Amino acid sequence: MHSFSSSMFLRPVEMSDLRTYVSWGRDRVFCEHAGWTVDLPEPAHEAHWRALIERPNPNPVRLAAVSGEEVVGYVDLAGEEPDRRELGYTIGPSARWGHGLGRTAAGLGLEYGFQELGLREIWAEAVDANQASIRILTALGMTETGRGHEEQFLGATTFYRQFKITMANWERQTTS
Repeated sequence: MHSFSSSMFLRPVEMSDLRTYVSWGRDRVFCEHAGWTVDLPEPAHEAHWRALIERPNPNPVRLAAVSGEEVVGYVDLAGEEPDRRELGYTIGPSARWGHGLGRTAAGLGLEYGFQELGLREIWAEAVDANQASIRILTALGMTETGRGHEEQFLGATTFYRQFKITMANWERQTTS
């Protein structure tokens, strides 16, 4: 089976990751794009992340995306269905965007979902105004399935575009 990256891997989020995730809260552009509260005080970010790390919720499955020695993002697989989950991914801070890390992290999320969780289908959505995320999802072989609800993104009204990929389609594309 094809591996998406030899330099990036996913692992459980650890307490040693706390400072990294908290630091992203100082990046206004990152916060605006990721849907994080802008200008949230650092102690609030720290309390949030500390709680997530100390008491991880099995839904979503959240994994740190690590490149080399650095945490560069995280991947979520959320949902209640035993064989279907929603993929989410975040790369931070914003200075790291545009270097292929999002595609790699999202690809590793698909790989983890299908190989480790035994999912049959993974879906995702991205706002139409976030064309970088749309490109990532389509580059991973996800098929657009419909239009979701309207959303505010960077001060403008846009809408979610929904995508999915089945295990069979993913296996076909990664073994060819």
